[in-house]
Amino acid sequence: MSSTDWLEWHTPYDDDTSPLSQRLHAVQAVIRAHLDARPDGPIRAVSACAGQGRDLLEVLATHPARGRVTARLVELDHRNVAIARAAAAVNGLTSVDVVEADAGNTANYGDAVPADLVLFCGVFGNISPEDVRRTITALPALCSPGATVVWTCGRFDPDIRPAIRQWFAEAGFDELSFEAAPDGDPDTGWAVGGHRFAADPRPLPADEQLFTFVR
Repeated sequence: MSSTDWLEWHTPYDDDTSPLSQRLHAVQAVIRAHLDARPDGPIRAVSACAGQGRDLLEVLATHPARGRVTARLVELDHRNVAIARAAAAVNGLTSVDVVEADAGNTANYGDAVPADLVLFCGVFGNISPEDVRRTITALPALCSPGATVVWTCGRFDPDIRPAIRQWFAEAGFDELSFEAAPDGDPDTGWAVGGHRFAADPRPLPADEQLFTFVR
């Protein structure tokens, strides 16, 4: 069970020079690239452990594709849910649904998948390596053909980011990008990966627990 205050966790976003803000910009660059590459047709997005939704909502607020995107943000902290819902409302993002629920359970994605854009940001660094691998193995059930998955993970000891990239390959994903902060304190050692789903979709388990936060 995580003891982190997930509302307070967002405070560094207020400093544009903070490592968390730098990571956010890297995530948003991958999101924009995906939207830019989809000039026509509807786009479905899901975000696990979405927090205040800044990664996706800040992009959609100004992106030309905003009217074509239907999104589900899954977040357990009710305070962050309220902030994300307010941000969606103030930006007129009426097709964004912010759900207060456990993002680790497949039951909370049901009618929102398969998705074209899948965000797992702030997840892999807070769960066990076993849960990371289980989640990546299950991601094909959340993805439409050609979907983009964006993930983040800090540099901990041991550093599982090379394994994460391998697990994505084993699950049928091609790596689009990988950006890591310079070496230094693990708290600043973020990494952002982008992967394209290149295999066949799988059925979504109706009620399966993929991960539980431990940090």
